[in-house]
Amino acid sequence: MDLSHRFSKQELALLYEEVLYTIRHRMGKPEPHHVADAQELYAYVQKAFGMDAEEHRVSMQRVKELESPIFCLKATVKEAKGILGKDVSGFSDPYCLLGIEAKSQEPAHPDSKKRLKAVVKDLIPEDQIHRTQVISQTLNPVWDETFILEFEDTETASFHLDMWDSDMVESVRHKLGELTDLHGLKRIFKDARKDKGQDDFLGNVVLRLKDLHCWDDQWYQLEPRTETYPNRGQCHLQFLLTHKRRATTSSRTQPSYTVHRHLLQQLVSYEILQHQAGSIAWDGELSRHASTVLYLHATQKDLSDFHQVMAQWLAYSKLYQSLEFNSNCLLHQITSIEYQWVQERLRPEQKAELAESFQSLLTYGVSLIRRYRIIFPLSVARSTERLQSLLRVLVQMCKMKAFRELCTLSPDLPKMVSEALKSGTTEWFHMKKQHLKPMVKSMEENGKALAKLLLEVIADLQQCQKTWNKFFISTLKLNLFSIAYVELESLVAEHVQEQLHEVDSSMSKPTAESLFQLYLNLQELYRMKDFLPERDGPLALSDFHQWFKEAVPQWLQKAYTIALERAQRAVQMDQLTPFGEHNKHSTSTVDLSTCYAQIVKTWQQLNWPDPEEAFMIMVKLVEDMCKIALMYCRLIKTRAEALSLSKQNEGEAANRLCIVVNNIKQLRLLILKLPSQLDWAQLERRTGAVIDPQQIQHTLHHQLDSTVSCLDHEVQDVVQALATKLEAGIARHIQELSASNDTREPEDSIIPLMKFLESELQYLNEHLVQENFKSLLALLWHHTLAVLTAAAGPQTSSTQRYKKLQCALKSLELCFHAEGCGLPLETLHSAAFVSLESHLALCSSTSRKLIQKYFSNRIQEQLDASSEKYGAVTIKALYRPSEQKLRVEVLNAVNLIPLDSNGSSDPFVQLTLEPRHEFPEVVARTTQCKRNELHPLFDEAFDFLIPPEKCRQEGACLLLTVFDYDTLGANDLEGEAFFSLRHVPGLDADEDQADMGWVPQTRLSLTHPKPSGDEILRLLESRKGDKEAQAFVKLRKQRAKQSKETA
Repeated sequence: MDLSHRFSKQELALLYEEVLYTIRHRMGKPEPHHVADAQELYAYVQKAFGMDAEEHRVSMQRVKELESPIFCLKATVKEAKGILGKDVSGFSDPYCLLGIEAKSQEPAHPDSKKRLKAVVKDLIPEDQIHRTQVISQTLNPVWDETFILEFEDTETASFHLDMWDSDMVESVRHKLGELTDLHGLKRIFKDARKDKGQDDFLGNVVLRLKDLHCWDDQWYQLEPRTETYPNRGQCHLQFLLTHKRRATTSSRTQPSYTVHRHLLQQLVSYEILQHQAGSIAWDGELSRHASTVLYLHATQKDLSDFHQVMAQWLAYSKLYQSLEFNSNCLLHQITSIEYQWVQERLRPEQKAELAESFQSLLTYGVSLIRRYRIIFPLSVARSTERLQSLLRVLVQMCKMKAFRELCTLSPDLPKMVSEALKSGTTEWFHMKKQHLKPMVKSMEENGKALAKLLLEVIADLQQCQKTWNKFFISTLKLNLFSIAYVELESLVAEHVQEQLHEVDSSMSKPTAESLFQLYLNLQELYRMKDFLPERDGPLALSDFHQWFKEAVPQWLQKAYTIALERAQRAVQMDQLTPFGEHNKHSTSTVDLSTCYAQIVKTWQQLNWPDPEEAFMIMVKLVEDMCKIALMYCRLIKTRAEALSLSKQNEGEAANRLCIVVNNIKQLRLLILKLPSQLDWAQLERRTGAVIDPQQIQHTLHHQLDSTVSCLDHEVQDVVQALATKLEAGIARHIQELSASNDTREPEDSIIPLMKFLESELQYLNEHLVQENFKSLLALLWHHTLAVLTAAAGPQTSSTQRYKKLQCALKSLELCFHAEGCGLPLETLHSAAFVSLESHLALCSSTSRKLIQKYFSNRIQEQLDASSEKYGAVTIKALYRPSEQKLRVEVLNAVNLIPLDSNGSSDPFVQLTLEPRHEFPEVVARTTQCKRNELHPLFDEAFDFLIPPEKCRQEGACLLLTVFDYDTLGANDLEGEAFFSLRHVPGLDADEDQADMGWVPQTRLSLTHPKPSGDEILRLLESRKGDKEAQAFVKLRKQRAKQSKETA
């Protein structure tokens, strides 16, 4: 892979020489994660530098001929801990002697535990021995002193460090003053035996250089010379194996960190390109080979951490501008420079180089942000992470102390980015506009191109709002969506107005269609303003709807035409069979629903801002939908007739009529949903200031109501046609029922009628929707009642005939109610039904039942009477169960009418128990006659022997008839009163009451029978063969002749 374009050929050759020299003169034990094999490293750098075999051989030969560097061990004595206390005070005054022994003293056997007793001053020439400072009175000394120790061969050389306690001549008195314990006293005696001024040995560290890594930092155990004190503490040492006087041209002519930066740049660019060749993004992690080479070079050149970070920053920031990799790699260098920043550590040219790298990366980064749509497309994986990372790098870089100190004109990053985003947005829009420019310049093509451009703009703004905005807000406090929207909205408005200046009302349909899509896209773009923060002044798109006023009629006409044609096609294809298992209407209603939904969608899409114009649009849409509804009714009925003519099947014809009814009813539901679907309430609120609500009510609601009324009329017509088909059958069966043999049981006689209804109604229920089926039931019920009433009209003496009709009525009521699934009871129990039910109940009763009913009615009239027009009679009545005796006391009568010529009367009271067939053996009883008295006092008692069950019979009563005694002729009627025996005092008592004293008086108004006659009496009279009935009628007629009541 050719990388020569990064450096000149000469520069690359010198750099290659440098890296080969570094590998050839490698020192130290390899790190675990590094490459140990030199041949592997040579092969790697050959590829990284793009050298062929010959070039590599020549360079390698030249490196071999170069003088070897001076090998150095950079040793730092950091500190010690836990050392021996050699002074009387229990402490020591430690110092260290260190140096390198050219040839190590190897033990005779590798496993030998024998300690090396020789000390530094005996092994190493005095001029090569280095000494630390003396740290007084401590067991944990800290030195932090660094020494450069030169050596020739790592294989044979070893590092020696001795630690000693410095001893100065002191008086015994002074030592005794420092004495603290018995051990101190022992040390005084020991010192007394030593030579004056002799230092004490504290321990040593001996290391072979070939066992050291290029860089080591650890604690080492201090070893003793004897076994006396095996634990002598630890010493913290730091080692770095470096070079002096490197013979390469780069090392001799350039600063170390510059050479290192160039080497880093070359290797990193190779690593990135290797990843790209494998279609893998580089994440900043170097290979083991690159890490090994760079580590060796940095340690051999003794580069500080700060200068290494500087080199990395300069290399990475430059490479980022030419090779694609994750900008997160730069964050580590930013953090490290910030942490270690001391301006004085850099030379002027290094400061200038660093400042230039900041400015260069800033300019490049902002240029990427300007073109973020192209550089970071969402279609490419990790684009959001890459942009977010770049923003963080720029923000962190501008916050650095180094940046602020070196870049005197510190830029306003948010302002720079904001301006870049604005210009980038404008560039992007013009690029898209040019790309979508139509080949043929017509209004139709322009409209399509504009609509596509708007879609691109909307998609871009949605990406801004949903994806990119949060990154710019979190890092720069910049609202990217707001910046992009303001720019694009203005550009779109200007461009669209330029293109629409030729639009007029005579535009073609394709042009109108393309403009409708453009209108919708502009509408969506304008709605996105809701995501903007507070903004002053109107937007350029505020009145964009006005640009399309000429096209609106075309849009509405197109919506109507499409719906109309679809409805017509739907009817033509409709076979008038149920659509689906659970539906009772046909396929055309589904299509019709879709037509209406599309018109509703057109209204919702238009969302016309001007309220007055919006009202006019609504009127047009409703008018069109009503026209389609009425047209559909005509077409579907015509379709049913055509299918009936072609197939000639009466059952199928009825079925198709059912489907037609259901379809029209379904259409009615669609029409009634329009006010909510079109949101008339909101329209009324919007137009409140310009249009009178009465006008809306009159125009829209009247139009809808008129259409619904027409649909109802159509439904009624078809339902009536279905009902007419059934009415003849019902009338025929009722007529046959009425004329059937009276010997048959009523339940048997109605079977044909009920089977006919069950069959027909079940069929209709399966094919009609519930509402239409109930409408049909209501019509049939009304007709059935009329037929039954007509059949029950002629008076006959046969009760069996009326029983059959009564049974039919009850069965029909159950059939039409269908346990709550049919007509409700309040609908069934109409006035006609109640009248017919009552009439049939009477006509089917026996004569005795009618007589009992007659007396029940008279008892009820007695209870309801409030007037004493003919006077009143007062009685007391008590029943004694033990004696089965009814005792009646007639007390008096009052306010009788005068019937004699003298203006008075001669009243007496007749007591009879009715009905006579219930009390055949009980004879009538009478009171005494009171002469010339209108308020007679009788005070007479009568006993009747009757069983209690007779008293409880329907109509059982005591009839009190007051007569005016007439000597010559028949007695005149003063009046009659009816006292019910069903609730007579004592009837329901367990024991007899003591006497009549506790029984309350009962005052009964006297009445006269009505001469107009009674329905029950007429029925009884019609039964000529019934003597009992005729006798009862004769008696009541005689009584009626004496009545003072007028007809």
